[in-house]
Parts: sequence; structure tokens; C-alpha cells
Amino acid sequence: MKAAFLGTGLMGGPMCRNLVASGVQVRAWNRSADKAQATGATVAATPAEAVDGAAACIVMLADGPVCRDVLFGQGTAARLAPGALLIVMSSISQPEALEFAAIATGMGLRWIDAPVSGGTPAAEAGTLSIMAGGAGADIEAARPLLAPMGRIVHIGPAGTGALTKLINQITVASTIATVAEAMMLAEAGGADPARVREALMGGFAASRIMELHGQRMIERNFAPGGPARYQLKDTTAARQVAERLGLELPVLNLAHQLFADLIAHGGGDLDHAALLLELRRRNGMTD
Repeated sequence: MKAAFLGTGLMGGPMCRNLVASGVQVRAWNRSADKAQATGATVAATPAEAVDGAAACIVMLADGPVCRDVLFGQGTAARLAPGALLIVMSSISQPEALEFAAIATGMGLRWIDAPVSGGTPAAEAGTLSIMAGGAGADIEAARPLLAPMGRIVHIGPAGTGALTKLINQITVASTIATVAEAMMLAEAGGADPARVREALMGGFAASRIMELHGQRMIERNFAPGGPARYQLKDTTAARQVAERLGLELPVLNLAHQLFADLIAHGGGDLDHAALLLELRRRNGMTD
């Protein structure tokens, strides 16, 4: 099988490498060509060159506006083979997914929104959770491309994969905030946060966030796996969906404001576990 891969950054790079390792012939494009070269794929100079005549295109670009510009504004999608699979794995909003799906199907392409969760460790290991929205037959056709990257769950029609990712992200955002508060309370109360985390991992408070991001907070290791500015992008999109549906989601709103304040204080490019720093700032605590 031959496929194009657009966007080989923090997440897209290891995803593309796993796809190449599975035997798929991949033409990759990235704004920084060296990142595309590191995947082992054939490197294209432009997005249009990468997708030219391809039967499938996987997209892992920064956000919805970038996807819209690269795919439709620059005419990239029009260079795909008739009936090609257009698989957008970027975290985009549900309205964007539905808009792009309508444009793609109008061009005779088969659309799948398939965002992922698991961060860079899962991307490297090929164990991402892949939340797929689209027609069942199209999901099955895409399975050989998606399986090397992780576990696929077909959620429903176009747009439901993107919605599921937003649900994932609001769960992650609020849990990071809670774990950060827990680590800060432990320290202020005179308990060793590392020991507290160890104890909590044996009970109902255990979670991947407590396991991974709790450790990041203890070590103050905020090198970006998932940058905080992307978290804010997703909480913004989730709030827009909630507003459209007439839902009041107060926990989401609070987490959104905390991340907005972290970014306003210069933490946009830090890992989203750095929300601890914003909470410490609010409480006058310094390292």
C-alpha cells in the first residue's frame, strides 16, 4: 500500500516511522524537512507532491485551521487519487471535522476523522488509542494504515472521532488540574509528594495522569509531550461544542481558565503537566 503522511512532528514523526516499518510505502511532508527524513519515508518538498496520486493520506498537522489551509486552501486534497482515503488524525473540533468531511466527500474522497490519545510514548510504541469517525467500510479499508499506530475504535459517523477526542481532552485537562492540586497540597502539608503518589497509585485515585504526569510534576520535568497551548485549543473547542448543545460544564470552564492563565504567564510551550506551575503561582509558592 502507498500513502502520504502530512505532519511529522512530536506525534506524527513516530506515527509515520511505525507506518513505514509496517511495510507501507510512505511519502511524507513536514515544514521542517529533517523531521520527515527521520521517519524513513520518501520526503516530499510540498504537501501536493506528497499526496500526488496517493490512495490514502494521513494528516497529523497542528490544528483545524492548518488542516483547512494545507488540504483545501492549497489544493492538496485535489491531488489525491479518486476515492482516496483522507484520514485526519489531528485534534480538530467536531464542527471542523464535519465541514472537512463534507468538502472531502464532495470531491469524491473517503473521509475519516481519527484523532489519537496516549502522547508521545504511545506514538513511539505504536499503542495509541485511535478514535475513528466515518463510514464502517472506510474504517476497515484504513485499518492496515491505522493498526501499526495503535488500537482502533470505530465510534460512529464522521465527526464522532473528533468529538471523542474533545471528550478525552476535557477529562485529561481536569484530571491534570486535580493531580496538580493534590501534589501541591501534599507538599504544603508536609508530606512527600513522591510517597503520596506511590500510595495513591494503589487505590481508586490511580490513573495514567497520576502515574505519568504526577511523576513529571514531582521531577519538574515539563519538556513538552503535549504542549499546554494545544490543551487550551482543545478545551476551547470543547466549550464551543458544549455551548452549541446548551450544556453547562463548570469543571471544563475552570480547567480552561487555568490553562489560559498558564499560557498567559509564558507556559504555552511547556508540557500540560506544567499546570502545577500556575497553581503554585496563584498560591505564592516558588521552587
